[in-house]
Parts: sequence; structure tokens; C-alpha cells
Amino acid sequence: MNQWLRGCQKLEKVMAENLTVVTEFLLLGFSSLGEIQLALFVVFLLLYIVILSGNVTIISVIHQDQNLHTPMYFFLGILSTSETFYTFVILPRMLINLLSVARTISFICCAIQMFFFLGFAMNNCLVLGVMGYDRYAAICHPLRYPTLMNWQVCGKLAAACGIGGFSASLILVNLVFSLPFCGANKVNHYFCDITPVIRLACTNTDVYEFVVCICGVLAVVVPFLCLCVSYLCILRTILKIPSAEGRQKAFSTCASHLTVVIVHYGCASYIYLRPTAKYASGKVRLVTVMYTVVTPLLSPMVYSLRNKDVHVALRQVLGKKGSLKLNN
Repeated sequence: MNQWLRGCQKLEKVMAENLTVVTEFLLLGFSSLGEIQLALFVVFLLLYIVILSGNVTIISVIHQDQNLHTPMYFFLGILSTSETFYTFVILPRMLINLLSVARTISFICCAIQMFFFLGFAMNNCLVLGVMGYDRYAAICHPLRYPTLMNWQVCGKLAAACGIGGFSASLILVNLVFSLPFCGANKVNHYFCDITPVIRLACTNTDVYEFVVCICGVLAVVVPFLCLCVSYLCILRTILKIPSAEGRQKAFSTCASHLTVVIVHYGCASYIYLRPTAKYASGKVRLVTVMYTVVTPLLSPMVYSLRNKDVHVALRQVLGKKGSLKLNN
């Protein structure tokens, strides 16, 4: 019996020595593309500049123009702010890695990046859902709209989106980084996303994947279903409007939001509402580029080009700045 115990202890000691605790991850990113990475660097840098300038412009215009101090544009400002930080978490490091040979990221930095990425991503999903409710209240209940969406309600909804998104993110990051990582450290992605990292764990991750899926459903599917219900009610109300001009005006207030919703939720569903066993890195990485780069780029472009109020306010703000320069 004593010999058997000593044998087990020796075996455990040998296994412990063979297990290498991971202290950093290697982000493979676009390393397989070779010289094309330089061209990608230029493209992504230009896109990042456009994203930052577009979202900052939207935030500035909403802040400066009194006509845009309404619940709809309040949440648009929050969405633009969230997307600015969201891209800041991902794109700068991706740009550095495109020009760097050493693409390592420490265990702690990887966890921090994942926390903020997931937090802002889920916050965006929830804010888009709230924006759908805002359009429902404005079109379906115009007389009650000032009560349904007063500033106190708007503040509580905005706070709920932020707290809900980052609370869920904290739970997921704690789950992922409580897993044992003992050897493989090559993340087949350009940032620390949850699926490629969880695949590196040297243990069974079925329960963890199930929890990730549940959080994905709560963050993506539930707000999307609420949006679908809101837009069905909106559509029914719009069809009851007698004049074609009135119907077009009502629908135009939703068109920009609906465009962003389709792209955002479509990409998020494809990436996160699927088991890691079906994870195809090439396809998912392409969709993730859409999700992390194109969607933040799309929001300011759609709202500034398709939304007349933002368009007029932007021209007024630019006109004021131009007249100030001339006076000086």
C-alpha cells in the first residue's frame, strides 16, 4: 500500500514537471499572410482613423447641437462612445502586431483585453436594443413618449446596459482564466477573443462553453428578439398612417438603426452562438473583422449620411467653425 502511494506521488510529481504553466499567449493574427501584412496595416490604420474621427464627430455634434438633445441621440452618443473605446481595445495592438515579429501578450493583459472587449461588445448589443425600444415608444406611443423616455428613464437604461454588459464580461473572463493553460499558447486570432483562448485549455471545457453560450444568448438573442417585437409593432403602426409621406418619414427615423442592427447582430450571432467544435478560424476571423472594424465604421457613416437631423446639425457645426476661423 505504501509503495503504491509512493508510486502515485512520483507520477504526480513527473506530471507536474511536464506541465508548463502558460504566462503569455502568442497572437498569430494575420502572420500566415506574409508580406500582405504591410498592406493590411495601411488599410486598418486608415479605417481606424476614420472610425475615431467619425465617432468623435457624432459625439461632438450631438453635444453641441441643442436640437439633438433627445433620447434617440442620447443613446446614439453612448453607442458612438462605446464603439470608440471598443475599437481602442482591439485595433492599436493589432496594428502593432502587423509590423512586429514578437506578437506575445501577457496572461494578465490578455484577460484585461478580453474583459473590455466583451464588456463594450455586450454594452453595444444592449444599447441597440434600447434604441429599438426608443423608436417603438416614439412611433407607437407618441403622446406618452415624453413620459416613457424621460431623462431619468434614459439614464437608468444607459446605466443598466453598462452594468449588465460588464458584469457578464467579468463572469466570462473569470470562467475562462480559471481554466488550466499548460502548454499550448498560440491564439489563432488577432486579439484575445473568448473562443480561440478557451480552446487552448488543457481540460474539458463543455460546461464553460455552455455558460458562454448562455451569456451569448442573453446578450445577443434576447435584445434581438425585443428589437424584432418592437419593429413589428412599428411596422404595424406605420402601415396605418394614411399618407405615403408620413409613412416614409416614420420609417426614415428607423432605417439607420435597422441597418446597424442587422450587421451588428448578424456578425455577433455567427461568432458567438456556435460551439467551439465548429470554430473555423479563417471564416470566423473574417466575420470578426466585420464585427470589430466595419460595424464601428458603419454606425457614424449610416447615421451621418442617412439621418437628416445629424446631417443638418453637422453642417451647422462645421459652418460655425468656419465662420469663427474667418472672424479670427
